[in-house]
Amino acid sequence: MAGRIPQHFIDDLLARVNIVDVVDSRIKLKRAGKNYSALCPFHKEKSPSFSVSPDKQFYYCFGCGAGGNALGFVMEHDRLSFPEAVDELARLVGMEVPKESLQPADSARDKQIKSQFSLLDKANQFYQQQLRASDQRQRAVNYLKQRGLTGQIAAQFQIGYAPPGWENLLDHLRSGDTAEQDLERAGLVIHNEERHSYYDRFRDRIMFPIRDMRGRTIGFGGRVLGDDKPKYLNSPETDTFHKGRELYGLYEARQSTRNLSRLLIVEGYMDVVSLSQHGITWSVATLGTATTAHHLERLFKLVPEVIFCFDGDQAGRTAARRALDTALPVIKDGQEARFLFLPEGEDPDTLVRQEGNTAFEQRVSEALPLSEFFFRALGEDSDLNSMDGRARFSTQALPLIQAMQPSLLQQMMMDRICEITGLSLEQLNSVIDLHRATAQPQAQPAQHTNGADSAPPPPPPHWDELPGESQAEPVRRPASRSVQISPVNSLISLLMHYPELANQSVAAEELSGIQEPNIDLLRALLAYFQADSRRSLGTLVVDWQAEPGLQSYLMLLNEITHQAPVLGDAGVAHLYQDTMQRLTGRNSDSQLDALMKKSRQAPLSSDEKTLLNRLLRERSGLH
Repeated sequence: MAGRIPQHFIDDLLARVNIVDVVDSRIKLKRAGKNYSALCPFHKEKSPSFSVSPDKQFYYCFGCGAGGNALGFVMEHDRLSFPEAVDELARLVGMEVPKESLQPADSARDKQIKSQFSLLDKANQFYQQQLRASDQRQRAVNYLKQRGLTGQIAAQFQIGYAPPGWENLLDHLRSGDTAEQDLERAGLVIHNEERHSYYDRFRDRIMFPIRDMRGRTIGFGGRVLGDDKPKYLNSPETDTFHKGRELYGLYEARQSTRNLSRLLIVEGYMDVVSLSQHGITWSVATLGTATTAHHLERLFKLVPEVIFCFDGDQAGRTAARRALDTALPVIKDGQEARFLFLPEGEDPDTLVRQEGNTAFEQRVSEALPLSEFFFRALGEDSDLNSMDGRARFSTQALPLIQAMQPSLLQQMMMDRICEITGLSLEQLNSVIDLHRATAQPQAQPAQHTNGADSAPPPPPPHWDELPGESQAEPVRRPASRSVQISPVNSLISLLMHYPELANQSVAAEELSGIQEPNIDLLRALLAYFQADSRRSLGTLVVDWQAEPGLQSYLMLLNEITHQAPVLGDAGVAHLYQDTMQRLTGRNSDSQLDALMKKSRQAPLSSDEKTLLNRLLRERSGLH
């Protein structure tokens, strides 16, 4: 059984990692005084409120409250578990992760995910066995042979078969320690609520297991053999499978090609398998969705070149335009995106079988660079020989180019627009400024200034669309609850920005008698920071994520810091002390009132009399 990662190793790892390098490899940072800033990757915003401190080695967003150290950022941004994030950072700095021989303190969710991986692996083995030996396998074998696949390539991609029938997999996996609800959570069976029964999700389908970067089965795609709909059926979203982030064939491409330098994005499972059989082992397929920014960011971490492959019909060109819009804000210098259009009516599977490996690779080498496709696609909508046409072209093109990351490619595309329109770069920038002024709401005046490190006040709460998910199915955060700006919430917000204030006030246990909303959270914060002066916002995020009893506090912290912002750092210590005195004073008044009321109804105990006298002296200013 795997052991716990030693704390000393995590501390050493964080000491070696530079959070600026970690964050900058995923989002573009800009120097802002002694810190770095960027648009927050965890919520939508137009003005940068995301800050990275190289001195403190942590990040914080003044807009949504997200914060933590390099480890927490990788977990949140890359959607990795804690051990996976440790492995990722250790790989970057060349460290090997040790494991203590201790009983692991796995959370219930970790155990559930491990169970899902085990069930998915057993299902994968079952489907492969059915393709090899079941009585009903012949239709599936004939179909694969008709598509030109060999047994070797089917084995490499672990292709299987889900036979007809409602409970084949269910009967195979159902046992005393495997609940039907676990199979449902893994996406393998469906619950019929009316009949209070379960049945197999995949029936009479060729099965394509989808594997993650470590080769684990995370879901399936099933191609129907009969007339059932849909033609292709994917696993539902589960704890292990998120179709907006995964790509079929990526694991196999990395295993088959030692020095992977480019990846071809196609549309179907069979395209990937057929291309690989013909020696083109560097293709991947999206899982029934358009290519997302997360897909591209993930691929560009692996290879410098990505080629989109589309049919040459109108539907293919429409899909290519969507891919272009997705790629423009993502691509950086040193990266290349190209667009390949196949003859109408052909797909990679049929075409590579017709003309072979060499001819198909020649097509790939002739794919249009992103910039060429950009100007060709936008030029089709405008008459560049007329003044009105060039104006329309510029109106469409300029916002798209401005959305790109600052790069040499962006500058060259701007130069190309200058050639087309006959305008200078200065004139184009004026057009851009005018477009921004008319397209965006009037900016509100800044409420404070604090040098280069200041950040704008947070936007009002709203439904946030998190980057990294499928654009067709965005992950949503619920709108923040209405958080009252109370002394407790103000103190919490101050501590989130300035943890060192915790040691300038009363001890956490002295707030035990106070009855106020969120007082338990304030006590927990004080206790955490007062226990060790070296603790920071970054360590808090990591430590509380690992504690089931404290995880629920993290979202509430975001909401409070979002709606009770700290504007500037002048006088924060005085503000903290004053607010704490108001809070404890309010508690003293409540205690005094309660004791006075009780004294009129019944005799007080000796301790109650002592407390009453002390409170009366404090109110009168006597000590």
